[in-house]
Amino acid sequence: MNNVQFEEWCQSLSPHLLRPLVPFNPAVDKLYTFDFTAQNHDLPIRELNNTASFSRWVFSALEKNNARYGVGGYLEDRVLYQRSGVFDAAGAGAPRSIHLGLDIWGPAGTPVFAPVAGKLHSMGQNDAFGDYGATLILEHPSPFGPWYSLYGHLSADSIQDKRMGQAFDPGETIARLGEPFENGDWPPHLHFQIILDVEGKQGDYPGVCAPSDLDHYRLNCPDPGMLQVVPRP
Repeated sequence: MNNVQFEEWCQSLSPHLLRPLVPFNPAVDKLYTFDFTAQNHDLPIRELNNTASFSRWVFSALEKNNARYGVGGYLEDRVLYQRSGVFDAAGAGAPRSIHLGLDIWGPAGTPVFAPVAGKLHSMGQNDAFGDYGATLILEHPSPFGPWYSLYGHLSADSIQDKRMGQAFDPGETIARLGEPFENGDWPPHLHFQIILDVEGKQGDYPGVCAPSDLDHYRLNCPDPGMLQVVPRP
């Protein structure tokens, strides 16, 4: 499956085949869009380096804006990743800074639902500071071949008592948002990413790329908003 085929398939889907990723009522729930780029001069860089301070800042912003969740991030060039060596350059390349998924920032324990029918492809515990923490990857069918969805920063029990190939229906609870001690040391949130070719990886796939690699990853990781399962402002 390629990027164009995925977009065509998304457009052909009947709404009843899709479910929201998290509990959300558009009639009453509000969203706040976070901006983690260098252009946001109100971003408290020092606070982001400390997970507890970062968490207080995130949830203070949600409270001030009467928002249930914070959202955003696809292809955002973020200064956020300076907080962790996980995103440093390998060799002579530039550090990774381009976010390849969409984030939903909200309380730990928030349930995460399967947006469409699929089966468990793989899972992992990516423990490095700034990494995904507990991670799931689902495989989904389409007329053009399989595609994949990645869920990062989950609770540790989200990857327990699951088996490879386990089937999930649309709207079935597959995970919960994790606390910092289990989610890679981040304020609680979900990283949701579409992947067309997992390139042989298991329980992990880059969620952030270097600007020099953007052409490849933009094609392999299309905008998750195409699925219309992520709350949007």
